[in-house]
Amino acid sequence: MPTQYDAIIVGAGFGGIGAAIELKRLGFDNFAILDREDDLGGTWYVNHYPGLTVDVPTTTYSYFFEPNPNWDRLFSTGAEIKQYADNVADKYDVRRHIRFNTTVESARWDEEDNVWRVTVADGDTLAARYLITATGFLSQPRTPEIPGIDTFEGKIVHTAAWDDSYDATNRKIGIIGTGATAVQLIPELARDAADLTVYQRTAIYVVPKFDIKFSARAKRLFARVPLSQRIIRAVTDFVYEVLVDWGILHYSRFPLGNRAAAYLSKVWRFAVIRDKELRRKLTPDYAFGCKRPTFSNKFYRAFTRPNVYLQSSGIDHIEADGIVANDGTKSVIDTLVLATGFDLWEANFPAIEVIGRDGRNLGKWWRETRFQAYQGVSVPYFPNFLSLASPYAFLGLNFFNSMEYQMRHMDRLFGELKQRGATTFEITEEANSRYLDEMTELLGTSLFTLGNCATARSYYFNPSGEATLLRPMTTHEALREASTYPLSDYHIS
Repeated sequence: MPTQYDAIIVGAGFGGIGAAIELKRLGFDNFAILDREDDLGGTWYVNHYPGLTVDVPTTTYSYFFEPNPNWDRLFSTGAEIKQYADNVADKYDVRRHIRFNTTVESARWDEEDNVWRVTVADGDTLAARYLITATGFLSQPRTPEIPGIDTFEGKIVHTAAWDDSYDATNRKIGIIGTGATAVQLIPELARDAADLTVYQRTAIYVVPKFDIKFSARAKRLFARVPLSQRIIRAVTDFVYEVLVDWGILHYSRFPLGNRAAAYLSKVWRFAVIRDKELRRKLTPDYAFGCKRPTFSNKFYRAFTRPNVYLQSSGIDHIEADGIVANDGTKSVIDTLVLATGFDLWEANFPAIEVIGRDGRNLGKWWRETRFQAYQGVSVPYFPNFLSLASPYAFLGLNFFNSMEYQMRHMDRLFGELKQRGATTFEITEEANSRYLDEMTELLGTSLFTLGNCATARSYYFNPSGEATLLRPMTTHEALREASTYPLSDYHIS
């Protein structure tokens, strides 16, 4: 007989840790967290490339119920974020529930026994009353399909599998990508490499980063008077809410806010880069916010170094000793760095095969109909299933705000199950359809619908061109919905 749990959580990143904490609050203890890695932290464990920092102030990028008075600076390093994950998991006794080195292959709803049958890579099968997938949005690294990449004889390293023993000193490096990861990594490589050629497909908006180091006195104040840190969080939360709400979600009413942000990036480029042609190549041709912008004081400066070259004509093919661009030029390199991001829509929605009631395949159903999920967590025909990385789940720039409303959603739902003495829930098709219509309507006035996003190549958009990654509302609105949604939207038995 398979091992039986009350719940199984797939993923031990911040989403899975948050879900585990909420289950404990609800009185559950017989649950397991399954993760393919050998440690917790999700993307903050997998990613450890040079220059890794969070691009949201850490006063905001943390659980609201678990502030950390010991952040070293406003934009903390990846190592600090990983330590925060360890500390939270230990404080709430989450680690003992985790099964590391366990890759989940599929999950199927057993309609006869009303349980989820979860199959892992070693052939073992687990059973659970409830299934929660917390696989994150950026968990499946993408390797570009470039002709000749398999023939390259030098070192190839993906940023999501960085080799800590690699020394860039005096190396000839080619890096593919100029997304948020590359913005952090390029200045680090530029400092040591003999030559660094950056292959850019789509330019990215970069604005200055206002970063400060917290003094020992400030940390003591945060620890002794938690309200002081709450006040700082309120400020950083407000700034980010304004950026997302005015500049993106309500673009039809506040287009000047979006243009002002784009102008700030333009002024920053002009202040740092004097070469007009280089500046032109680094200038995006889409509206600010269509693609995730980022913060850096070093990225543009890196291109002013004599050993750094920008190649924006595209890649024709790769040879054993270098990269040939579409303009015919060849860069001889000994290291190929892939800062090519993650396969979001094709490999991550969902990250595992999920088969629900009447044999419905979640991935196939999403692609044959539309990407959809009630409040970003529930899908009809999938009883006792919550997907924390779903369409319409992500609130703008901060993952933790998304996790906060999802935990509240769980609290309301499982609280009702407990009160009724029920064991099964499933979102109704009517509620799901109503919610999809609401999301579509809200997106109608957003930057994604009205702005110039055609050339952004943004992971906000699914393969059909719909901006179904983000939940188009403020954090306050999402928290209110999670606390007040009609329980009649679920069929509970």
